[in-house]
Amino acid sequence: MTWWLLIAAGLLEVVGVIGIKRVAVQNNWPNNIILIGGFIISFQLLIAALESISLSTAYAVWTGIGTVGAAVVGMLFYKESKSPVRLFCIAGIICCVVLLKLAE
Repeated sequence: MTWWLLIAAGLLEVVGVIGIKRVAVQNNWPNNIILIGGFIISFQLLIAALESISLSTAYAVWTGIGTVGAAVVGMLFYKESKSPVRLFCIAGIICCVVLLKLAE
Protein backbone atom coordinates (compact mmCIF):
# COMPACT_ATOMS: atom_id res chain seq x y z
CA MET A 1 0.00 0.00 0.00
CA THR A 2 2.74 2.47 0.89
CA TRP A 3 4.44 1.88 -2.45
CA TRP A 4 1.24 3.01 -4.16
CA LEU A 5 1.30 6.14 -2.00
CA LEU A 6 4.90 6.76 -3.08
CA ILE A 7 4.04 6.28 -6.76
CA ALA A 8 1.09 8.67 -6.41
CA ALA A 9 3.38 11.16 -4.65
CA GLY A 10 5.80 11.00 -7.58
CA LEU A 11 3.03 11.50 -10.11
CA LEU A 12 1.68 14.48 -8.19
CA GLU A 13 5.18 15.93 -8.14
CA VAL A 14 4.90 15.91 -11.94
CA VAL A 15 1.61 17.81 -11.61
CA GLY A 16 3.45 20.40 -9.50
CA VAL A 17 6.18 20.69 -12.13
CA ILE A 18 3.54 21.18 -14.83
CA GLY A 19 2.18 23.94 -12.60
CA ILE A 20 5.62 25.57 -12.53
CA LYS A 21 5.73 25.61 -16.32
CA ARG A 22 2.18 26.96 -16.55
CA VAL A 23 2.93 29.74 -14.03
CA ALA A 24 6.05 30.65 -16.02
CA VAL A 25 3.88 31.07 -19.13
CA GLN A 26 0.91 32.75 -17.42
CA ASN A 27 0.85 33.60 -13.71
CA ASN A 28 -2.79 33.21 -12.66
CA TRP A 29 -4.81 31.53 -9.90
CA PRO A 30 -5.62 28.25 -11.68
CA ASN A 31 -1.97 27.69 -12.60
CA ASN A 32 -0.82 28.55 -9.07
CA ILE A 33 -3.37 26.12 -7.64
CA ILE A 34 -2.00 23.36 -9.90
CA LEU A 35 1.54 24.17 -8.78
CA ILE A 36 0.88 24.48 -5.04
CA GLY A 37 -1.77 21.76 -4.87
CA GLY A 38 0.36 19.26 -6.76
CA PHE A 39 3.35 19.75 -4.47
CA ILE A 40 1.37 19.87 -1.19
CA ILE A 41 -0.48 16.63 -1.93
CA SER A 42 2.74 15.06 -3.23
CA PHE A 43 4.59 15.93 0.00
CA GLN A 44 1.74 14.59 2.13
CA LEU A 45 1.75 11.27 0.28
CA LEU A 46 5.55 11.10 0.52
CA ILE A 47 5.32 11.64 4.29
CA ALA A 48 2.77 8.83 4.55
CA ALA A 49 4.99 6.51 2.49
CA LEU A 50 7.96 7.26 4.74
CA GLU A 51 6.19 5.48 7.60
CA SER A 52 7.28 2.13 6.17
CA ILE A 53 9.76 2.85 3.36
CA SER A 54 13.29 3.99 4.18
CA LEU A 55 14.06 7.66 3.59
CA SER A 56 16.83 7.04 1.06
CA THR A 57 14.76 4.67 -1.06
CA ALA A 58 11.55 6.71 -0.86
CA TYR A 59 13.27 9.96 -1.76
CA ALA A 60 15.19 8.41 -4.65
CA VAL A 61 12.05 6.79 -6.06
CA TRP A 62 9.98 9.97 -5.57
CA THR A 63 12.52 12.17 -7.33
CA GLY A 64 13.06 9.53 -10.03
CA ILE A 65 9.36 9.44 -10.84
CA GLY A 66 9.27 13.24 -10.84
CA THR A 67 12.34 13.54 -13.05
CA VAL A 68 11.18 10.99 -15.61
CA GLY A 69 7.64 12.36 -15.55
CA ALA A 70 8.80 15.95 -16.07
CA ALA A 71 11.08 14.88 -18.94
CA VAL A 72 8.29 12.91 -20.63
CA VAL A 73 5.79 15.75 -20.21
CA GLY A 74 8.38 18.16 -21.63
CA MET A 75 8.91 15.96 -24.67
CA LEU A 76 5.22 15.30 -25.29
CA PHE A 77 3.73 18.73 -24.62
CA TYR A 78 6.53 21.32 -24.73
CA LYS A 79 8.53 20.14 -27.77
CA GLU A 80 11.66 19.33 -25.78
CA SER A 81 14.40 17.17 -27.27
CA LYS A 82 13.79 13.44 -27.78
CA SER A 83 17.45 12.66 -28.47
CA PRO A 84 18.65 9.07 -28.07
CA VAL A 85 20.99 10.11 -25.25
CA ARG A 86 18.12 11.72 -23.35
CA LEU A 87 15.91 8.64 -23.84
CA PHE A 88 18.78 6.40 -22.71
CA CYS A 89 19.22 8.46 -19.54
CA ILE A 90 15.48 8.31 -18.81
CA ALA A 91 15.60 4.53 -19.24
CA GLY A 92 18.55 4.44 -16.83
CA ILE A 93 16.58 6.34 -14.19
CA ILE A 94 13.64 3.95 -14.60
CA CYS A 95 15.95 0.93 -14.22
CA CYS A 96 17.49 2.38 -11.08
CA VAL A 97 14.08 3.11 -9.54
CA VAL A 98 12.90 -0.44 -10.26
CA LEU A 99 16.09 -1.87 -8.76
CA LEU A 100 15.64 0.25 -5.63
CA LYS A 101 12.10 -1.09 -5.28
CA LEU A 102 13.37 -4.66 -5.61
CA ALA A 103 16.14 -4.05 -3.08
CA GLU A 104 13.74 -2.65 -0.44
